[in-house]
Amino acid sequence: MGKKSSVNFLYLCGMALAVIGFCLPMFKGLFGSTANGLSFIKHIDNGGFAAIGALIIFVGAIVGLVYAVLPLVGIKLPADGLVKMIAVLALVVGIVVLIVGFTQSKMYSAIAKHMLKNAMYGFYIMVVGIVAAVVGKFIK
Repeated sequence: MGKKSSVNFLYLCGMALAVIGFCLPMFKGLFGSTANGLSFIKHIDNGGFAAIGALIIFVGAIVGLVYAVLPLVGIKLPADGLVKMIAVLALVVGIVVLIVGFTQSKMYSAIAKHMLKNAMYGFYIMVVGIVAAVVGKFIK
């Protein structure tokens, strides 16, 4: 029998898909314009919940991906499991921030419904990635 790998490939693929989906077009707007997750982050100076939630999700996905890839190249980092858990929690917290923010008023709720109706492939890839990362973290 071969040696058992300590790399959780479901977690690794999930974090990679979350990062890739975040950078791809996520929503189609008026007149054919598209927005990805980075479009939300560039408005962080306004302090809006969408920018904060998107930033938390992106940073969590990047940190989780880095901590999942580094053991593959032979770099062992301290507190590996703890950082991966924090990365997964950051994804969940970012999603909660977005959900709570979009349900605060009828206007934000209408914006959220419009965005979900016009969701593009980046949104779906990111959602699949987040689900895979969370499942991969808790299922060995």
